[in-house]
Amino acid sequence: MRKLFSMDILLAVGVCAGAAYLSGCVPVVVGAATTTGVAVVQERSVGSALDDTAIDANINALMLDESGRLFRKVGVEVLEGRVLLTGSVQNPDDRIKATMVAWRAPGVKEVINELQVSDKKGILNYTKDAWITTQLRTKILTDSKILDINYSVETVNGVIYLLGIAQSQAELDKVTGYARNISGVERVVSYVRTPGASATQAPISQPPAQPYGGATPAQSNDPNSDLVTQEPVK
Repeated sequence: MRKLFSMDILLAVGVCAGAAYLSGCVPVVVGAATTTGVAVVQERSVGSALDDTAIDANINALMLDESGRLFRKVGVEVLEGRVLLTGSVQNPDDRIKATMVAWRAPGVKEVINELQVSDKKGILNYTKDAWITTQLRTKILTDSKILDINYSVETVNGVIYLLGIAQSQAELDKVTGYARNISGVERVVSYVRTPGASATQAPISQPPAQPYGGATPAQSNDPNSDLVTQEPVK
């Protein structure tokens, strides 16, 4: 999920914390129940969903501890221990650092780094991306043949990134078809696993052995993997 306006986020957290203090532990209980309910509907198991939630929280905490800039700029999605990083950073070093930080979270099996090094920024660009995501989410949600909860959608500078577990290849084809036909979309990158893909296949990436300043970090995504499809919009 992409982050913007950190002060607004902190304010929201503060309000929630105050509500939690006044009403006891109800918000925590509801959150746990929600995660479990979601997992029952999804293709992944309840245990996997809870693990992913913990990994997501850990990575975001590590990003914030490492750099407020990284925390604001890097979006994190987690599925079965597979971490997808999206967003736009100012330089290649930030891209490498984000990968290193993500690997420090317990339970991470793979880090897919789709961070763009770009100087594009501002509310106008963010609004365009948010509108693209909203349109795709609406199309998925209103199609009775698609289980929308199985898909995470992020849009960065006109590029749509998909992560999830499809019920079938036909379902995934419908989702990517919807994505490609939205105005303003430049490319669709899918990391969605289909039933035919092995859940135990070797991870696409390995933890980098070098520190930030090392010569070359480990490759964090492989465009030749059968779990990755890149579809430019014609």
